[in-house]
Amino acid sequence: MEKVKIVKKTLTGERALFRGENLEIVECTFEDGESPLKESKNVSLYRCTFGWKYPVWYSKNVTISNCRWLESGRAGVWYTKNLVAENSEIDAPKTFRRCENLVIKNCALPKAQETLWHCKRVALSSLSIDGDYFGMNCDDVDADGIVINGNYCFDGAKNITIKNSVLNSKDAFWNSENVRCENCVITGEYLGWNSKNLTFVNCKIESLQGLCYIENLTLENCDLTGTSLALEFCSEINARIKHIESIKNPISGKIEAESIDEIILDEKVIDTAATEIIILSKTEKSA
Repeated sequence: MEKVKIVKKTLTGERALFRGENLEIVECTFEDGESPLKESKNVSLYRCTFGWKYPVWYSKNVTISNCRWLESGRAGVWYTKNLVAENSEIDAPKTFRRCENLVIKNCALPKAQETLWHCKRVALSSLSIDGDYFGMNCDDVDADGIVINGNYCFDGAKNITIKNSVLNSKDAFWNSENVRCENCVITGEYLGWNSKNLTFVNCKIESLQGLCYIENLTLENCDLTGTSLALEFCSEINARIKHIESIKNPISGKIEAESIDEIILDEKVIDTAATEIIILSKTEKSA
Protein backbone atom coordinates (compact mmCIF):
# COMPACT_ATOMS: atom_id res chain seq x y z
CA MET A 1 0.00 0.00 0.00
CA GLU A 2 1.34 3.42 -0.97
CA LYS A 3 2.11 5.65 1.96
CA VAL A 4 0.39 8.98 2.54
CA LYS A 5 2.95 11.81 2.59
CA ILE A 6 2.95 14.54 5.23
CA VAL A 7 5.60 17.14 4.40
CA LYS A 8 6.86 20.24 6.25
CA LYS A 9 4.01 20.46 8.74
CA THR A 10 3.97 21.65 12.34
CA LEU A 11 1.77 19.22 14.23
CA THR A 12 0.32 20.23 17.59
CA GLY A 13 -2.23 18.96 20.05
CA GLU A 14 -2.52 15.67 21.87
CA ARG A 15 -2.43 12.56 19.64
CA ALA A 16 -1.99 14.58 16.46
CA LEU A 17 -1.63 11.44 14.28
CA PHE A 18 -3.25 8.91 16.61
CA ARG A 19 -3.45 5.44 15.05
CA GLY A 20 -1.96 6.75 11.82
CA GLU A 21 -1.12 4.01 9.30
CA ASN A 22 1.02 3.89 6.17
CA LEU A 23 2.47 7.37 6.62
CA GLU A 24 5.64 8.97 5.24
CA ILE A 25 6.40 12.01 7.38
CA VAL A 26 9.09 14.37 6.07
CA GLU A 27 10.58 17.49 7.68
CA CYS A 28 7.78 17.86 10.19
CA THR A 29 7.87 19.16 13.76
CA PHE A 30 5.78 17.70 16.56
CA GLU A 31 5.10 20.42 19.12
CA ASP A 32 2.96 21.02 22.17
CA GLY A 33 1.01 17.81 22.35
CA GLU A 34 1.58 14.39 23.91
CA SER A 35 1.57 11.06 22.10
CA PRO A 36 1.35 12.28 18.49
CA LEU A 37 2.02 8.85 16.94
CA LYS A 38 0.47 6.61 19.56
CA GLU A 39 -0.82 3.28 18.17
CA SER A 40 0.63 4.06 14.72
CA LYS A 41 1.67 1.40 12.16
CA ASN A 42 3.90 1.31 9.11
CA VAL A 43 5.27 4.82 9.54
CA SER A 44 8.54 6.36 8.29
CA LEU A 45 9.90 9.70 9.48
CA TYR A 46 12.73 11.68 7.88
CA ARG A 47 14.30 14.90 9.17
CA CYS A 48 11.58 15.40 11.76
CA THR A 49 11.78 16.94 15.24
CA PHE A 50 10.05 15.57 18.34
CA GLY A 51 9.43 18.46 20.71
CA TRP A 52 6.99 16.95 23.19
CA LYS A 53 6.50 13.88 25.37
CA TYR A 54 5.68 10.29 24.42
CA PRO A 55 5.83 10.61 20.60
CA VAL A 56 5.96 6.92 19.65
CA TRP A 57 4.05 4.61 22.00
CA TYR A 58 2.37 1.28 21.24
CA SER A 59 3.47 1.53 17.60
CA LYS A 60 4.58 -1.08 15.06
CA ASN A 61 6.90 -1.01 12.06
CA VAL A 62 8.45 2.44 12.40
CA THR A 63 11.56 3.85 10.71
CA ILE A 64 13.06 7.07 12.06
CA SER A 65 15.94 8.58 10.06
CA ASN A 66 17.91 11.83 10.44
CA CYS A 67 15.53 13.03 13.14
CA ARG A 68 15.97 14.79 16.47
CA TRP A 69 14.37 14.39 19.85
CA LEU A 70 14.54 17.55 21.91
CA GLU A 71 14.94 17.10 25.66
CA SER A 72 11.24 17.89 26.00
CA GLY A 73 10.50 14.85 23.81
CA ARG A 74 11.27 12.57 26.75
CA ALA A 75 10.07 8.99 27.11
CA GLY A 76 9.93 8.90 23.35
CA VAL A 77 9.53 5.24 22.38
CA TRP A 78 7.70 2.86 24.71
CA TYR A 79 5.80 -0.41 24.14
CA THR A 80 6.73 -0.40 20.46
CA LYS A 81 7.69 -3.28 18.12
CA ASN A 82 9.89 -3.32 15.03
CA LEU A 83 11.51 0.10 15.08
CA VAL A 84 14.65 1.40 13.37
CA ALA A 85 16.24 4.67 14.54
CA GLU A 86 19.25 5.79 12.51
CA ASN A 87 21.43 8.86 11.93
CA SER A 88 19.54 10.75 14.62
CA GLU A 89 20.18 12.78 17.76
CA ILE A 90 18.20 11.75 20.79
CA ASP A 91 18.52 14.49 23.41
CA ALA A 92 15.70 13.13 25.57
CA PRO A 93 15.96 10.81 28.60
CA LYS A 94 13.97 7.63 29.23
CA THR A 95 13.68 6.76 25.55
CA PHE A 96 13.10 3.10 24.51
CA ARG A 97 11.20 1.20 27.21
CA ARG A 98 9.59 -2.23 26.96
CA CYS A 99 10.12 -2.42 23.21
CA GLU A 100 10.85 -5.40 20.97
CA ASN A 101 12.92 -5.72 17.81
CA LEU A 102 14.86 -2.46 17.91
CA VAL A 103 17.67 -1.33 15.64
CA ILE A 104 19.49 1.82 16.78
CA LYS A 105 22.49 2.88 14.69
CA ASN A 106 24.65 5.92 14.02
CA CYS A 107 22.93 7.93 16.72
CA ALA A 108 23.99 10.28 19.51
CA LEU A 109 22.25 9.95 22.87
CA PRO A 110 23.77 12.76 24.99
CA LYS A 111 21.08 12.65 27.69
CA ALA A 112 20.40 8.94 27.89
CA GLN A 113 19.49 8.66 31.56
CA GLU A 114 17.34 5.59 32.22
CA THR A 115 17.24 4.73 28.54
CA LEU A 116 16.65 1.34 26.88
CA TRP A 117 14.92 -0.45 29.75
CA HIS A 118 13.21 -3.85 29.60
CA CYS A 119 13.67 -4.16 25.83
CA LYS A 120 14.05 -7.42 23.87
CA ARG A 121 15.95 -8.22 20.69
CA VAL A 122 18.01 -5.07 20.25
CA ALA A 123 20.82 -4.26 17.77
CA LEU A 124 23.02 -1.28 18.64
CA SER A 125 25.83 0.07 16.45
CA SER A 126 27.93 3.22 16.20
CA LEU A 127 26.36 5.01 19.18
CA SER A 128 27.61 7.63 21.63
CA ILE A 129 25.68 7.35 24.89
CA ASP A 130 25.85 9.57 27.98
CA GLY A 131 23.67 8.73 30.97
CA ASP A 132 23.23 6.39 33.92
CA TYR A 133 21.31 3.10 33.91
CA PHE A 134 21.49 2.47 30.18
CA GLY A 135 20.18 -0.96 29.08
CA MET A 136 18.68 -2.10 32.39
CA ASN A 137 16.89 -5.47 32.32
CA CYS A 138 17.23 -5.86 28.55
CA ASP A 139 17.30 -9.29 26.91
CA ASP A 140 19.08 -10.31 23.70
CA VAL A 141 21.23 -7.28 22.84
CA ASP A 142 23.89 -7.25 20.12
CA ALA A 143 26.11 -4.13 20.26
CA ASP A 144 29.07 -3.10 18.11
CA GLY A 145 31.00 0.14 18.23
CA ILE A 146 29.21 1.86 21.09
CA VAL A 147 30.63 4.30 23.65
CA ILE A 148 28.89 4.59 27.02
CA ASN A 149 29.72 7.29 29.56
CA GLY A 150 27.39 6.59 32.46
CA ASN A 151 27.16 4.37 35.49
CA TYR A 152 25.21 1.14 36.08
CA CYS A 153 24.84 0.13 32.42
CA PHE A 154 23.13 -3.19 31.61
CA ASP A 155 22.06 -3.84 35.20
CA GLY A 156 20.00 -7.03 35.25
CA ALA A 157 20.46 -7.61 31.51
CA LYS A 158 20.61 -11.05 29.88
CA ASN A 159 22.08 -12.47 26.70
CA ILE A 160 24.29 -9.50 25.82
CA THR A 161 27.09 -9.39 23.24
CA ILE A 162 29.24 -6.25 22.97
CA LYS A 163 32.14 -5.81 20.52
CA ASN A 164 34.64 -3.05 19.75
CA SER A 165 33.19 -0.73 22.37
CA VAL A 166 34.13 1.54 25.26
CA LEU A 167 32.27 1.45 28.56
CA ASN A 168 33.12 4.07 31.17
CA SER A 169 30.70 2.81 33.77
CA LYS A 170 30.70 2.12 37.48
CA ASP A 171 28.81 -1.08 38.36
CA ALA A 172 28.43 -2.24 34.76
CA PHE A 173 26.72 -5.63 34.27
CA TRP A 174 25.49 -6.01 37.84
CA ASN A 175 22.94 -8.83 38.30
CA SER A 176 23.44 -9.78 34.65
CA GLU A 177 23.55 -13.16 32.92
CA ASN A 178 25.14 -14.48 29.73
CA VAL A 179 27.31 -11.50 28.79
CA ARG A 180 30.14 -11.60 26.24
CA CYS A 181 32.45 -8.62 25.57
CA GLU A 182 35.08 -8.72 22.82
CA ASN A 183 37.76 -6.13 22.03
CA CYS A 184 36.34 -3.66 24.53
CA VAL A 185 37.76 -1.11 26.96
CA ILE A 186 35.89 -1.16 30.26
CA THR A 187 36.62 1.30 33.07
CA GLY A 188 34.71 1.58 36.33
CA GLU A 189 34.50 0.27 39.88
CA TYR A 190 32.75 -2.95 40.93
CA LEU A 191 32.38 -4.44 37.46
CA GLY A 192 30.02 -7.38 37.07
CA TRP A 193 29.01 -8.14 40.66
CA ASN A 194 26.29 -10.71 41.40
CA SER A 195 26.26 -12.06 37.84
CA LYS A 196 26.44 -15.38 35.98
CA ASN A 197 28.22 -16.46 32.83
CA LEU A 198 30.39 -13.44 32.00
CA THR A 199 33.02 -13.69 29.26
CA PHE A 200 35.61 -11.07 28.32
CA VAL A 201 37.86 -11.63 25.28
CA ASN A 202 40.75 -9.33 24.28
CA CYS A 203 39.51 -6.62 26.63
CA LYS A 204 41.27 -3.97 28.67
CA ILE A 205 39.66 -3.66 32.08
CA GLU A 206 40.35 -1.13 34.84
CA SER A 207 38.23 -1.67 37.94
CA LEU A 208 38.60 -1.33 41.69
CA GLN A 209 37.07 -4.47 43.22
CA GLY A 210 35.88 -5.51 39.79
CA LEU A 211 34.69 -8.97 38.79
CA CYS A 212 33.52 -10.13 42.20
CA TYR A 213 30.63 -12.39 43.25
CA ILE A 214 30.39 -13.94 39.78
CA GLU A 215 29.45 -17.50 38.92
CA ASN A 216 31.25 -18.78 35.82
CA LEU A 217 33.70 -16.07 34.73
CA THR A 218 35.90 -16.37 31.65
CA LEU A 219 38.75 -14.01 30.79
CA GLU A 220 40.64 -14.65 27.54
CA ASN A 221 43.75 -12.61 26.73
CA CYS A 222 42.62 -9.62 28.78
CA ASP A 223 44.78 -6.86 30.26
CA LEU A 224 43.66 -5.94 33.77
CA THR A 225 46.33 -3.35 34.49
CA GLY A 226 44.66 -0.93 36.88
CA THR A 227 42.37 -3.61 38.30
CA SER A 228 42.76 -4.43 41.99
CA LEU A 229 41.08 -6.57 44.65
CA ALA A 230 39.40 -8.51 41.87
CA LEU A 231 37.74 -11.94 41.69
CA GLU A 232 36.57 -11.97 45.31
CA PHE A 233 34.11 -14.81 45.88
CA CYS A 234 34.05 -15.74 42.18
CA SER A 235 33.49 -19.37 41.28
CA GLU A 236 34.19 -21.39 38.14
CA ILE A 237 36.87 -18.96 36.97
CA ASN A 238 38.64 -19.68 33.68
CA ALA A 239 41.16 -16.88 33.18
CA ARG A 240 44.22 -16.44 30.99
CA ILE A 241 45.23 -12.83 31.41
CA LYS A 242 48.15 -10.47 31.05
CA HIS A 243 48.74 -8.29 34.10
CA ILE A 244 46.52 -7.64 37.11
CA GLU A 245 47.37 -5.62 40.19
CA SER A 246 45.72 -7.80 42.81
CA ILE A 247 43.26 -10.63 43.27
CA LYS A 248 41.47 -11.54 46.47
CA ASN A 249 39.80 -14.72 47.71
CA PRO A 250 38.54 -16.40 44.54
CA ILE A 251 36.37 -19.43 45.32
CA SER A 252 37.23 -21.84 42.50
CA GLY A 253 38.71 -22.21 39.05
CA LYS A 254 41.98 -21.55 37.23
CA ILE A 255 43.87 -18.27 36.77
CA GLU A 256 46.85 -18.02 34.45
CA ALA A 257 48.57 -14.64 34.34
CA GLU A 258 51.72 -13.12 32.97
CA SER A 259 52.05 -11.17 36.21
CA ILE A 260 50.09 -10.52 39.40
CA ASP A 261 51.32 -7.84 41.79
CA GLU A 262 49.47 -9.18 44.85
CA ILE A 263 47.55 -12.33 45.72
CA ILE A 264 45.38 -12.21 48.85
CA LEU A 265 44.09 -15.58 50.07
CA ASP A 266 42.45 -16.01 53.47
CA GLU A 267 42.18 -19.69 54.35
CA LYS A 268 39.63 -18.82 57.04
CA VAL A 269 37.28 -17.53 54.35
CA ILE A 270 37.87 -19.78 51.31
CA ASP A 271 39.32 -23.14 50.37
CA THR A 272 42.60 -21.88 48.96
CA ALA A 273 43.23 -25.18 47.15
CA ALA A 274 40.07 -24.83 45.03
CA THR A 275 41.61 -22.18 42.77
CA GLU A 276 44.73 -22.89 40.73
CA ILE A 277 46.87 -19.77 40.21
CA ILE A 278 49.70 -19.96 37.65
CA ILE A 279 52.26 -17.28 36.81
CA LEU A 280 53.27 -17.97 33.21
CA SER A 281 56.90 -18.36 32.22
CA LYS A 282 58.45 -16.33 29.39
CA THR A 283 58.00 -19.26 27.01
CA GLU A 284 54.33 -19.66 27.91
CA LYS A 285 53.72 -15.90 27.55
CA SER A 286 54.95 -15.90 23.97
CA ALA A 287 53.09 -19.08 22.96
